[in-house]
Amino acid sequence: MQKIVINRCYGGFSLSDEAETRYREITGDYWPLFRWEVSRNDPALIQVIEEIGDKANGQCADLKIVEIPDGVDWEIAEYDGMEHVAEKHRTWR
Repeated sequence: MQKIVINRCYGGFSLSDEAETRYREITGDYWPLFRWEVSRNDPALIQVIEEIGDKANGQCADLKIVEIPDGVDWEIAEYDGMEHVAEKHRTWR
């Protein structure tokens, strides 16, 4: 199973200061952490959410870990900041 972090409320994905600090401790990366650039299946991000739970939520965020089967080509879809994981499909326009 793959673990992926999503936001489950309107507003958008964001991390608390405590979560960012813990992420930096785990990764040793002390460069600025751009919240929107963190891979949602990043093992360090998953670890942070599992360790500190709701304290990882940034402003207007309710972060949850969802599990999907291995091998699924996935993407995060959102509406007004509320997210879900969707299997990628081909699209032509």
